[in-house]
Parts: sequence; C-alpha cells; structure tokens
Amino acid sequence: MLSKGFEIEMYTGTPQGEIIGFSDRIVADLDGFVREPDTRNVEYTTPPLFRYERLLCELVRPRLRLRSYLKTLGNYTLIPGSTLALGGGDRFHRSDPSNPYHTYIEQTYGTSVVTASVHINIGIADPETLMRACRLIRVEAPLFLALSAASPFFDGRVTGNHSTRWSLFPKTPRHVPLFESHAHYIAWTEEQLALGTMQNVRHLWSSVRPNGDRRPYTLNRLELRICDLVSDPIALLAITALLEARLLQLMEDPNLDPLCCSDLSPATRAVDLMTLTDKNEVAAAHCSLEAELVHWRDGRRLLASEWVQELVGEVRAIAKREGFACFLDPIQKILREGNEAQRWLRRIDQGFNPQQVMIQAIQDTEALELALAEEICMPLVA
Repeated sequence: MLSKGFEIEMYTGTPQGEIIGFSDRIVADLDGFVREPDTRNVEYTTPPLFRYERLLCELVRPRLRLRSYLKTLGNYTLIPGSTLALGGGDRFHRSDPSNPYHTYIEQTYGTSVVTASVHINIGIADPETLMRACRLIRVEAPLFLALSAASPFFDGRVTGNHSTRWSLFPKTPRHVPLFESHAHYIAWTEEQLALGTMQNVRHLWSSVRPNGDRRPYTLNRLELRICDLVSDPIALLAITALLEARLLQLMEDPNLDPLCCSDLSPATRAVDLMTLTDKNEVAAAHCSLEAELVHWRDGRRLLASEWVQELVGEVRAIAKREGFACFLDPIQKILREGNEAQRWLRRIDQGFNPQQVMIQAIQDTEALELALAEEICMPLVA
C-alpha cells in the first residue's frame, strides 16, 4: 500500500448557510489549521498514513475540534460544498492583509479562488515513477472530479454546472504539459518562474501536480487537486482507494502510461492528450457522472459513470490483494445515488431552493460526522 494524506479546505458560517470567515481566529487558537487568502475558508492537513481506518479518524477528529471551537464563537458551523453557494461572491475577505502573495491572488483572480476542496496526496518516492503516475492521473482526473462534484450553486443561484468550482477556478499556468520526465518538469518550472507565469513553486494550479519538500527538485508524492470537497469521509476514502489502486496497477503495468500507449498519433500525442483531457474536464465540471467523455486510450465515447465502473472492475483485484477492497465499495453507492451535486440538484427539481438544500446538507453533514466519531473515532478522541 502507498501512503496517503489529505489537505481539506472548508467553509465556516451559520446553520442557515451564510458563509462567515473566522480563519484568522481559528489559526491563532487551534493547532493544525492554516489560513487561506480569504478568511471564509480554513484548511487542515492529515498526516501521511497507510491504513484507511486510521485515515478516517484523522479526517473526522479535526472537524470535531473545529465544530466545538466555532460553538464558542456563537451559533456557527461547517458548511459543505465548494463554492460561495448562497452569496458573497462579489468581494474578497482578506485573512492576512500584509501578505503580498495574498494581494497578488486577490488582484489577479478575485473570488474565483475562494473555493473549498480536497487535495489527495499519494506517496511515490521515485521521481520517474511519479511523473508516469502524474501523466496517467492527469488524463483520468475528470473521473475523480465527476465522483466528487459538490458545487452546483453560486451566489444563491443554480449555475448549470455540477462543479462550479472547477468551471471557475483559474488553472495556472494556462497550459501545463504532460511532463515527460523529472528533468522536463524541472526545466519547465524554472522557465515559468523566470517568465512570471508562476509566482512561486506552489503557484501550479492544475488538476494534478508532483509535490515534495523542495519542488521541483525533491519530490515524494502525487497531489490530485481536482476534487470538490467531499463531505462524507467514507466517500472520500472510496475515491482515494480508487486512486491508489489505479496507481498500484500502473506500477505493475507500464503500458498504462498515456505517452506510450494511446492510439493517438505519436508525433502529436502529448499535445492531443492535453486537448482531449481539457475537454473532458470541462464536460465533467458541467455534468459530472452524466458527462460524455472521450477515453484517452482508444478514443471511445462513454459516460463518466461507465468509465468509473470500468476502472473499478480493472483495479478491484489489486485492492483486494492489498487488503483495502472494502474501502473501494462505496464507489457503487456514489454511482447509484449520485454525488453531492446530483443529490442537491434532485432536491431543486423537487421544488426546494438553494438555501433550503444547503440548510439540509449542513445538518446532514454534521450528523454524519458525529455518528462516525461515536462509532469509530471516539476512543481516540478521548
């Protein structure tokens, strides 16, 4: 098994769904939380672990602490979703007015970056294996967006996208290639820093990126950045199990490398793969599991849900062998019942408005976390 860890961004606000920023106070008073440029969301990070059982508690426990802290400030809570669903998209709320990088972000991107998401990090020590992994997951990242989509609302309205976050988010730099090697990644990053298209080594906002302690030179993990915030920790672990199993499959079968095994013309394959993937990302942001995508390997057109089902079938034996197949099983529930965006939009079709949908989602999320804590994590919390 590979090591796994998460960076979780979350909104704070009222039980009625109004997003209110407390990150400056949270970071000052609670260990383990860091601020984002806008004060309305806050981030916590789980340690890299191998066992999914332990990861579940590491996902839930910080939320329990944060919920308890918010109650000391008033009637405040955590708000699911990945956009400013009910309002507030007209202005930035700075968390650190003296930070020049935050000034750059506010002036360059505005509230298009005031989103909440989950970044999944998977440990891979060998740099060339990591680059191969980044290539494969880059072309399949739309599937993980489709599974996680949770932002159909923005500023109080239904946007028409299942992931409004990814449809708005400014991918930076505008064109990020499939890195052919570690040396290619180093040279490309140094060039972007010299050109100013990246302000620093963290300023690479694509669906997938190599990560490590001294980027771009020292790397140790793949970071999947495309996912919306997945409120249900069990669902998030299922998505992670699919990702890990796919990476283990790649390590055993180098023929899964898109740069060598796509039916696209070898002369233009790298560019064509990115063109195809960009279109798939747009489609997945719009319709998530209902989106029609084009398979990178053979050009087949199929629904995202069908592609996910195929992928689960391919990797199940690996997950079973490694002892985490049970954590892969909830993927079927997502395919059957829909991701958060799909479930929320069904309530819109039933006559509810976005605020009513979000109020219910806030209540459901808190109840789920408390149930998980009581059943699984409470001895560790105590």
